Amino acid sequence: MDAWEVFAIIGTVSFSMQGALIAMEKKYDLFAVYFLGLITAFGGGALQNVLIGGSDYQLWSQQKLFLFAIISITIIVAFPEKTLKAEVFWANILDAFGIIAFAIQGSINAINLSLPASAIVVSAIITATGGGIIRDLMVQRRPILLGENVYGLWIFMIGLIMAFRGQQAMNYRYLLFIVFSALRILSFIYDWRIPYRNY
Repeated sequence: MDAWEVFAIIGTVSFSMQGALIAMEKKYDLFAVYFLGLITAFGGGALQNVLIGGSDYQLWSQQKLFLFAIISITIIVAFPEKTLKAEVFWANILDAFGIIAFAIQGSINAINLSLPASAIVVSAIITATGGGIIRDLMVQRRPILLGENVYGLWIFMIGLIMAFRGQQAMNYRYLLFIVFSALRILSFIYDWRIPYRNY
């Protein structure tokens, strides 16, 4: 199993669970829970393929990942209600793993296509956030990418590191995952924010 597949599985499982949790928080029915879970998991990759291209990504031939997503959503649905009371906390933990895994996966895809640094950064951002943005727009929720906590900065930094290190970045991709997942979780727990200007 190569790195691309590892990060695809981590991102798919994390995002499908997160999408399901948000749908349940909004009191949607079971169809919507599964639908939003799948949109969250696969929407970013689909958008990335449209913008970046590449024959390696074929949405409808990823049977294994679809199976992982369905099983993950089912686990969330089957959880006791008391376990899901802290859904905001768990949704953010799952989101941390999902965005970092997909940011690295999107970067790897762009590097493998020998694209320039700008495309690698864009690929990281789109792959990591596309599905979540589609989901948030559908449920009329403020996209977390535009929220107050540090979020997009971590994805941008991953894309930047992967872009400038190129194939050498593959040697420490798992270290990047651990470090930036921890940073994303800490930014949620301690409410780290990027300064903004009042108008």
